[in-house]
Order: sequence, then C-alpha cells, then structure tokens
Amino acid sequence: MKLLPFLLTTLLLVPAVVSAQQTAERSAAYTVDTGHSWLDARLADINHYAERYPDSFLDELARYSGVRRAYAAALINNHGWQAADVYFACFWAKVVQIDCRQSVRAFSADPEGGWEAVVTRLPVPPERAHWQAMREAVEASYKHWDRPAP
Repeated sequence: MKLLPFLLTTLLLVPAVVSAQQTAERSAAYTVDTGHSWLDARLADINHYAERYPDSFLDELARYSGVRRAYAAALINNHGWQAADVYFACFWAKVVQIDCRQSVRAFSADPEGGWEAVVTRLPVPPERAHWQAMREAVEASYKHWDRPAP
C-alpha cells in the first residue's frame, strides 16, 4: 500500500510533457511575410504539419535548431505563437548564429512588417547566404518528416 501514495506523489511532482497546439483554425488564419514567397508557402504548410504531428514538429525544432523543446512548446501553447513563426525564429537564429530567444524577443517587441522587417533589426544583417541556408533547413525538415514539399 505504500507504493500507491508514492506513485501519486511522483505523478503530481513530475511536469507533464507539453505538445504544441497548432489548430486548423490558427493555421488557416496564418499569414507570413519573409519577403520570400517560396519560404512563406513552406511556413504556411509547416503550420499544418504541426497541427497533425505536434511531437514530430517539436522534435525537429529541438534536434536541428538547437532550441529547447519546452521553450518552443511554451511559445505555442502559452504565448500564442504560430508553430511556423517558432520554426522560423529558431532556424533563422541558427543560420545567423544567434540565440533563438533573441529572434523571439525581436519579433515579440515589434512584429510590424513581419519577419522580413524583423530580421533586419537583428544584430546580424540578413544576407543571401542566410536565406539560402534557411531554404536548406526547410528542405531538410521536409526530408526528416518524409513529407513532400508543397
């Protein structure tokens, strides 16, 4: 009988694993402006992917962008971020070699003009090579997900 109280206490103390809650309604209302139509179309599709496969989406972010899974989930679940914006913020940060939190803070402070404007306000000015690296990151994610690009 001592096992039951221990198990109940353990379950109460261990935080639950959080999954990203990207909904069809949020994805349908999503608009993005990176200034690159190819990337914008993929980001819209990434939202739909995150609706159906939230754990795989968060795993991809954690594994390949270097952001902590819980941080990415908190942005989506607790702060109302779109999954694709979290994806862009963290992979862009990796591409320009800054912390994901910096790009998140920059977007949160002033989202006017979308990502196209936000990236110009970051410490590393956007260059063609950064956009190419971002494209390669998106293509790699689609391969990891075994998903055809739209």
